[in-house]
Formats: sequence, C-alpha cells, structure tokens
Amino acid sequence: MAYQTIDVKPIAGALGAEVFGVDLSQDIGDQEFDEIHQAFLDHKALCFREQDLSPQRQVALASRFGQPDIYPFIKALPDVPEVIEILKTERDTVNFGGGWHSDTSYLPQPAMGTFLYALEVPDSGGDTMFANTQRAYETLSPTMKNMLEGLIGVNSSAQNYKGGRAKQMKELDGMKDKYIDSSEISIAEHPVVRTHPETGRKGLFVSRAHTTNFKGMTVEESQPLINFLSEYTVHPEFTCRVRWRPGTLVVWDNRCTQHFALNDYNGQRRRMHRVTLRGDRPA
Repeated sequence: MAYQTIDVKPIAGALGAEVFGVDLSQDIGDQEFDEIHQAFLDHKALCFREQDLSPQRQVALASRFGQPDIYPFIKALPDVPEVIEILKTERDTVNFGGGWHSDTSYLPQPAMGTFLYALEVPDSGGDTMFANTQRAYETLSPTMKNMLEGLIGVNSSAQNYKGGRAKQMKELDGMKDKYIDSSEISIAEHPVVRTHPETGRKGLFVSRAHTTNFKGMTVEESQPLINFLSEYTVHPEFTCRVRWRPGTLVVWDNRCTQHFALNDYNGQRRRMHRVTLRGDRPA
C-alpha cells in the first residue's frame, strides 16, 4: 500500500520491514495506526528503531493492537503485570527463546502478537530470526496440502523441557528468580494448517519446540512429519533476520510466523521487555 504518515522498508522478500517516521513514545493518530497495522498484516514483523518506551508505554501501544495478556510462567514487572523481562547474563550459556517456535502455542488461545523491546544488547550477536509460515504452506505440493487438511497438532508447554520448565529455568542466572515454579503443564490441540482471521491466508502451525504429536497418532508416528514441516517452515527463503540495538522495538504476528532467538553472545548481557497479546482459538 501507499503510506502517507510512515515509511516502510522491507527487510527481506519473505517477511519483515523497518518502519520510519513514527515516535511510539507519543500518542499516534488513527491514520498513522491504521497504516502501521496494515504494515503489520503485510510484513508480519515490524522493526522500529530508536524508540524510548517505558513499560507502561509499551503496554499502551500493544493495547492499540489487541488485549495484552499475562504470561503464565514468568513473574511480571512489579507495577506492570503485562510486561516480563527476558535477561541473559554474562554467566548464562543458554538463552530464553532459543529454537524455532510461535509464542504460547500450547495455550487454548495462543498469543496473537508479541512486542519485544531491547534495553541492553551484546556488541554483536543476539539477533532474532523470523519465518513466514504462510509462505512455507503455500509452496508445499498439492498432495501434501491435502494430507495436512484436518490434521490436529497436540502442543505442550513441557515439550523439550526435560525435568520441567522450572528445573531448566533455575539453571539460568538471568531468569531463575523470575520463573513461576508450577507443576502445571498446558496442553492444547490446534489445526496444523491455520487460517489467519484477518487476511484469510493459510499457514503452518506446527513446531518441534511445542508440538509433541498429531491427534490420534503416536509420538513415533508423528515425529517424521513434525520434523519435515518444522525444517521446511524455516528454509532460508522464508526467513528474515533482525539485529537489535538499544531502543529497538519489534512487533510480530504469531499467527503466521515463527521466531528464533540466536544464542551466539556468551559472556555478554541481553535484556528485553516483552508484551504478548491475547489471541483467538486457531481455526
């Protein structure tokens, strides 16, 4: 579309764009927001540089897109329950968010979108990669698409957390005091092919990070197809890469993307504030 109040420059052919000409620390007008929202739908991941956002301002901005949600596993900031802090310290060797995934796909209503704001970043490394799950689905063969129609994925918050989330989080210097120690495991069933409620486009909604098996199939029967779809979704031609700087805000659509926080900056700090938006039930 032709933008009148903002400037939008794509990051890659598959998805992602940087947005210029907007100060998110101030109230934005309806036309400006409408153009940002359209860019969000078109590009799926938006990057805003040199923003000065308090936690309250980050929540206020997210509220223009939808309903900020409460993340169930990490303590929020004391005065802003919708904001969690994600921290990797100089002593940590494992990061939070490593591995391709869509946020909270193990919930009955997974997060619609995510707002991640950079406070401290390493000198190099710590980038986030994004994948366009709609582009991946659209390039599958007609036979594969037909096979996937009606297939239901079983998604679990305990997937890949041997000994439980709490045990692994307690081993992270930056997150051990933030994690909510709970034995509760969230499991949700969602279509493997998800239709975006605003654009009508179909995309893959399956990942090794959260999908344990397909409904009516064993883990052993499901694993080969989960592996194939997980690897296919993140082919380089479906991805983009965002490099963080302090004051960078990235907003992405969890309904049609996956992301991967790269862990290539051992010995350095990375501190972010995150807000997620309540989503609907995938269909």
